[in-house]
Amino acid sequence: MSQIANVANTPNPDDERRAKKAALSSFVGAVVDWYDFLLYGLVAALVFKSQFFPNVSPQMGTLAAFATFGVGFLFRPLGGLVFGHFGDKLGRKKMLFLTVFLMGGATVLIGLLPNFEQIGWLAPVLLVILRAIQGFAVGGEWGGATLMAVENAPKHKKAFYSSGVQVGYGVGLMLAAGSVSLVTLIFGKDAFTEWAWRIPFIASVLLVGLAMYIRKDQDESVEFTEKVQKQAKALKIPPIIHAVKENPKGFFYIIALRLAELLTMYLVTTFALNYSTEHLGMDSQIFLNIALMVGAISCISIPFFAYMADKFGRKRMCVIGGIIGAVCAFPFFIALENGSLFWIVVFSILLANLAHDMVVSVHQPIFTELFGAEHRYSGAGVGYQLASIVGGGFTPFIAAFLTTLNGGSWTYVAIYLTVGCILTAVVASVMKGGQNSH
Repeated sequence: MSQIANVANTPNPDDERRAKKAALSSFVGAVVDWYDFLLYGLVAALVFKSQFFPNVSPQMGTLAAFATFGVGFLFRPLGGLVFGHFGDKLGRKKMLFLTVFLMGGATVLIGLLPNFEQIGWLAPVLLVILRAIQGFAVGGEWGGATLMAVENAPKHKKAFYSSGVQVGYGVGLMLAAGSVSLVTLIFGKDAFTEWAWRIPFIASVLLVGLAMYIRKDQDESVEFTEKVQKQAKALKIPPIIHAVKENPKGFFYIIALRLAELLTMYLVTTFALNYSTEHLGMDSQIFLNIALMVGAISCISIPFFAYMADKFGRKRMCVIGGIIGAVCAFPFFIALENGSLFWIVVFSILLANLAHDMVVSVHQPIFTELFGAEHRYSGAGVGYQLASIVGGGFTPFIAAFLTTLNGGSWTYVAIYLTVGCILTAVVASVMKGGQNSH
C-alpha cells in the first residue's frame, strides 16, 4: 500500500519539465513587457515634457508627461478583456505571442517617433496612441503568463513557480533603469535629453526576439487542454460575463490587494524620480540607481516570499506587506525632503522590496483561484488590469497633482500611500475566496 502511495506522490518528469518551461516562458515574457512599460515611465519623468510638450509651463509639462504614462493603464483592462476572451477560447499560447509582438513593436516605434519640434502636435498624439497599444498588450500579458505558470505548477508550489511573472517585473525595471543610466553615462545628459533617450526603446527589439524564440515551443497546460477547451466551446456567454456572475466580489478583492503593490512601486520609482529632481534639486541618477537596486533585490525577495507564502499562507503575506507600506510612507518622504541618502535607500527597500514584494509575490495564485479555470484568463486578467487604473497608471499623475495642490509639499502624497496600503491589509485579512489563500 505504501509503495502505491509513494508512486502516486512521485513527481512526473514530463509535468516537471512542463512546469519549468512554463515558468521560464512567463518570466521572459514578463521581462520584455515590463522593460518596455517601465522604460516609458522613467523616460517620461526625465525627457517627454521637453520633447513632446515644450510649449507649456514646467508643471503642466510634467502633468502632461505623466498623463501619457497613465493612458497605457486605461487600455490595460481592454487588453485583459480581449486577450482574456480569446485566451479562454483558443488558448493561452497564441495570445502570449501576440502580446509580446504588440508591446515590442509599439516600444520600437516610440523610439523612432519624431518630436514636437519636428511634426507639432501630431507628435504627442502619436505618442499617446503608441502608449495605448503598450497598455493593450501588457493588459493581455499578465493574465496569460500567470495562467501558464499557475496551471502548470505543482499543487503546493503555485506561488513559487508563478513568482517568475513578478520577478520579470524586477528584471524589467533593472534593465529599463540600467539602459537609461548606461546611455546617459555614454552620451551625457544633454544628448540623452535631445536624442539618445531613443536608444533603449529601439533596443527592445532584441528582448522581443528572445521572448518569441522561447515561447515557440511552449505547450498549453493539461488543465486547459483537458477541461477548459471542452467547457469553453459549450459556453454560450462570453467568459468575462461568466466570471462576473460567478464571483463579482473577486474584482474588488483584486483591486484592493493591488493598492499596496502599485502605490509603493510607482511612488518610489517614477514619482520620486521626478519630485526629487524638480523640487529638491537632486541628481536623477540617485533614483535610477535605487530603481536598479530594488529591481535586483526583488529577483531574490519575490521568490523567497512566494516560497514562504506557500508554506504559511498567502493572505497573511498581503496583510504584513500592507502594514509595512503604511508604516513607512511618511518616513520615506521625510527622508526625501531631508536629502538623507542612507534613509532614502532604507525606506525605498522597505517599501519596494518588503511591502511591494510581499504583496506581489502571492497575487498570481490568489487571483486565479478566485475564478473557474474556463474563464479565469478573462476574470483574473480584467480584474488585475482594472486595478492598474485605480492604483497604478495615474499614481504619478495624482501624486504630482496632490503636490501642486499642496504648494509643492509631499504630505498629501504620503497620506495617499498610507491609505492605499491600509486598505490592502484590511481587505486581505477579511476576504474570502481562493481555496489555498489561507
